[in-house]
Amino acid sequence: MQQNVGNSERIIRAVVGIVLIALVFVGPQTPWGWIGIVPLLTAIVGWCPPYAIFGINTCKAK
Repeated sequence: MQQNVGNSERIIRAVVGIVLIALVFVGPQTPWGWIGIVPLLTAIVGWCPPYAIFGINTCKAK
């Protein structure tokens, strides 16, 4: 499983994931905030399944 998510995008995904998960505990306290697990996991792993399907790669070329 080769990484296909670049570093700057990983940071953005991590922040979005943490904010969405925080909505479960503060603010509207909606269970929809658990959807934040998806961007957080893709940020941690560095691999996005839809990117792999469509051939997208945001990592810098070596």
